[in-house]
Amino acid sequence: MAQLWGGRFTEETDELVYRFNASISFDRRFFAQDIEGSIAHVIMLAKQNILTNEEKDTIVKGLSQIREDVESGKLAITEEYEDVHSFVEANLIQRIGDTGKKLHTGRSRNDQVALDMKLYTRIEILKTEELLEKLLHTLLSMMEEHLDTYMPGFTHLQKAQPITLAHHLGAYFEMFRRDFLRMGDIYGRMNYCPLGSGALAGTTYPLDRHYTASLLGFEGPTWNSMDSVSDRDYLIEYLSAAAMIMMHLSRFCEEIILWNSNEYGFVEIGDTYATGSSIMPQKKNPDIAELVRGKTGRVYGALMSLLTTMKGLPLAYNKDMQEDKELTFDAMDTVKGCLLLFEGMLGTMTFRKEVMAESAMKGFTNATDAADYLVGKGMPFRDAHTVIGRLVLYCIEKEKSIDGLTIEELKTISPMFESDVYDAISLKACVERRLTTGAPGREAMMGAIECYRKFLQECRQKMP
Repeated sequence: MAQLWGGRFTEETDELVYRFNASISFDRRFFAQDIEGSIAHVIMLAKQNILTNEEKDTIVKGLSQIREDVESGKLAITEEYEDVHSFVEANLIQRIGDTGKKLHTGRSRNDQVALDMKLYTRIEILKTEELLEKLLHTLLSMMEEHLDTYMPGFTHLQKAQPITLAHHLGAYFEMFRRDFLRMGDIYGRMNYCPLGSGALAGTTYPLDRHYTASLLGFEGPTWNSMDSVSDRDYLIEYLSAAAMIMMHLSRFCEEIILWNSNEYGFVEIGDTYATGSSIMPQKKNPDIAELVRGKTGRVYGALMSLLTTMKGLPLAYNKDMQEDKELTFDAMDTVKGCLLLFEGMLGTMTFRKEVMAESAMKGFTNATDAADYLVGKGMPFRDAHTVIGRLVLYCIEKEKSIDGLTIEELKTISPMFESDVYDAISLKACVERRLTTGAPGREAMMGAIECYRKFLQECRQKMP
């Protein structure tokens, strides 16, 4: 059992206790970050004359060789070590001798693991941002393609007013745009270096924490050593943002699942992103959409788990915090996988424009416009609302749409109807007259698309 402590103890740790306490099975994931942080730490120690340049060069060379050997498969990270830190240090000492024992000067595992997790999470944020950006580009292309694809808009899952598919997709663009911006916010808040905080109270060595932070690409050092080793806010923020990404994906998947059903028939998912049935040969199931919807619960669970772990912990570090990793790693993998698969599925989908337009016409989605028509003729809106309510009831009884009624039938409901009503309540007119900012009319949508295009251009310029 390779561990970094033991002088205080006179008996070997029980094997079961050791295994329960060990974290090598999951913290091996940030092996590269542990090496990166250790190299920066040693370079700083030499700058401060805590180590000689010769010692620094020997340690850096040893660490670099360990990294190369692990990456090439020559050296395996095995579970004989308590954690990834003990793996690195034990192998370093084995290779370069007593000089390797100086690696941990002025450092604790508490600030070391805090650093490793921050370095790892920083990379994951950038990967998540990249996938979100790709999804936003796909959505924008679909919006440009479907500016004139009419469909019903819904409230309470009831047909409400006609919109375009571009407008509907734009709602999700807004959601994922907020998700993208949240990632940047988290990155900025967390980008301060905890290394040099020690176990909780700093160190007596004359460390240059600003220099270490700069070597590792941080904005600067953290300002309270107790908070530095016990802060997991950035992970909770990431998991909260990840939960919202999954919630948005899940809502979108729910609609795709509905649209793909025989009852709606709005969309056809490509064969490469659908599955069949082992018994029913006619089936083509939207399994990817269903799995993304289902995996949302995993990410929610990770968020609630870490919140629960942290809620009662006194300052500073507590072993409970080791529980921050497994579920966070799983959530990171889940979000990235879902974003990748979802974006791929979107690219295979074919929308049935005629079916969507017909659905909008059959659901009295132009009822509000019919009321607005009467208002334009001088009728108060509240009276117009009542009149159109009676008109819809008449249509239901006759199994007709509003624009399917004759002018004579319309006039029996209200003499204010004239032949120009048909142009006023056509699907195209109902959509195109909605020109306020954020509305589905073509002019308003073109303005929104131009803003989205500029947003994505600026995102590309700002990303590291």
